[in-house]
Amino acid sequence: MMLKNILLTFLVTFNSIIVMSQTIYDFKVLDRKGGEVSIADYKGKVLLIVNTATRCGFTPQYEELEMLYKNYKEEGFEILDFPCNQFGQQAPGSEEEIHSFCQLNYGTEFPQFKKIDVNGENAAPLFTFLKGQKPFEGFDLNHKIGALLDDMLSKADPNYKNNSDIKWNFTKFLVDKEGNVVARFEPTADMKDVENKVKELLKR
Repeated sequence: MMLKNILLTFLVTFNSIIVMSQTIYDFKVLDRKGGEVSIADYKGKVLLIVNTATRCGFTPQYEELEMLYKNYKEEGFEILDFPCNQFGQQAPGSEEEIHSFCQLNYGTEFPQFKKIDVNGENAAPLFTFLKGQKPFEGFDLNHKIGALLDDMLSKADPNYKNNSDIKWNFTKFLVDKEGNVVARFEPTADMKDVENKVKELLKR
């Protein structure tokens, strides 16, 4: 029995060490055509990782994201776009339909990946990791949609603020050149604040 307890303690400790030592560069994702891509391919760059949707009140943020990308990509900045249909079923199309929509309407050029889940038992491991690094800190209730989201989500779950789940489309995680997840921006965050933080990280 003592040996069994020792082995169990060792396994728990070993697993904890593995989890603690995991970095963003350990993850692999699928591009929109199903090809495997390692996040390690982006080592040394500042990353903005976003879950998106094409029929959302925040969809016009694609335009601001593309402007951000064009302004800073030559300095080592990348945006990784992951369509997700979990919030109001607002990304219903296929990967190619979503890609065509974004190019036609917003001229996007940043990488777009295969549609994923970001919450629940089928959540992409990358987003599970991101949520573990940066929990939810609240919407900007002065934003015209922020108060509406807070009211809607509070009615569905009065404790929704107390977990790290993605709450809506266009949640953004900012990663520095060393792979540290340094910020989480909810969709109600001012894109100017996002840009200022990107500029700060690029200068380091």
